[in-house]
Amino acid sequence: MRKVLAFIFCCGSYLGMAQNNTEVYLFDLDTENGNIALTNPKNISNNEGYDNQPSFLDDNTLLFASTRAGQTDILKFDITNGSTSSWITDTPTGSEYSPLKMPNKEAASAIRLDLDGLQRLYEYELKTGESRLLVKDLKVGYHVWHNEHLLVCTVLVDNRMDLVIVNLLDGTQQTHQKNVGRSLLKIPGTELISFISKEAKEWQIKSLDPISGATEQIASTHKRSEDICWLNDGTILTGFGRTLLRFDPTTDEGWKSVLSFDQNEINNISRIAVNNSANRLVFVAEDSAEKIVQKQLDAYNARDIDAFMDTYAETIELYDFPDQLRSKGKEAMRGGYASFFEATPDLHCEIKNRIVIGNKVIDEEYLTVNGNHFSAVAIYEVQNGKIAKVTFLR
Repeated sequence: MRKVLAFIFCCGSYLGMAQNNTEVYLFDLDTENGNIALTNPKNISNNEGYDNQPSFLDDNTLLFASTRAGQTDILKFDITNGSTSSWITDTPTGSEYSPLKMPNKEAASAIRLDLDGLQRLYEYELKTGESRLLVKDLKVGYHVWHNEHLLVCTVLVDNRMDLVIVNLLDGTQQTHQKNVGRSLLKIPGTELISFISKEAKEWQIKSLDPISGATEQIASTHKRSEDICWLNDGTILTGFGRTLLRFDPTTDEGWKSVLSFDQNEINNISRIAVNNSANRLVFVAEDSAEKIVQKQLDAYNARDIDAFMDTYAETIELYDFPDQLRSKGKEAMRGGYASFFEATPDLHCEIKNRIVIGNKVIDEEYLTVNGNHFSAVAIYEVQNGKIAKVTFLR
């Protein structure tokens, strides 16, 4: 009986890493009188799986990476024409990420991750989807165009990313800093590129002159939130949890909260972008903690071990209340639950009560296991889109 209880208490139970379920949200943006207002919210991806890395093709069109048929392709979203969408890429041998409009071309650049592990930067014609390799010998993570032939990108080296300037005309490549973040942006009204430096314990937003190579410090990130965007007035936006924050490098001493979302769907804001006219804003948000916990419950009742384990972090920890560690690690957890599912055709968990507090979900559960009935309480803690800790009470 003790072995069975160990399982029934948990009805709950880019690259090179597991991808969280994310959605792309679009808003109308108003910055009149220095205030920020977001209206007309839309989930423009509304898709199971990974939807991420949005960028504006023009004021009324978005590009982003979206999951379909088990891979990730680039989707074009027309905001004004009935919110229609069309696929730019369809690569059977790989997936595409991080699309950007190429200067002076009817084309987009994107990172292609091939099935054989190659990760390189390609150009895609917007009308035909035809592609060609842009940078052959670099494992590009993220990129931004300074002009039609000068590219600033992050390159994967060992367990970090380095900042590299690539000249497509003469083929030269120059590394300017080691250990940088994924956010690369043109700074409005200048010829500079901003990037995130991770060299020190406190991450920094810095500027780079791609011609001279000169860099300057702009500000510290907000609690290591590395996704930012620039407004036309020279201020910076970032996301943290369910909150948008703003920083003016010319006047502010610290980040200021400007908007907080109480909608359950908005969780862990990232990947922010604003169009050139600064009247539309887009960002990415993870599934809510409640939605993730519900997914694992549905998979538990279906005895689907793959879907069930997909909701858990690699370092998942299971506890008996208050702090007795029962199990640690996804591999150990999978082995136990796989055999339990196979041996338990009569398995069902019903939620009697549920409380959601931030990233924690507390479920009062009523379980049926091969004709036996039990009551239990499970406390789930979600981090980075996965269940990281579960504590059981009975």
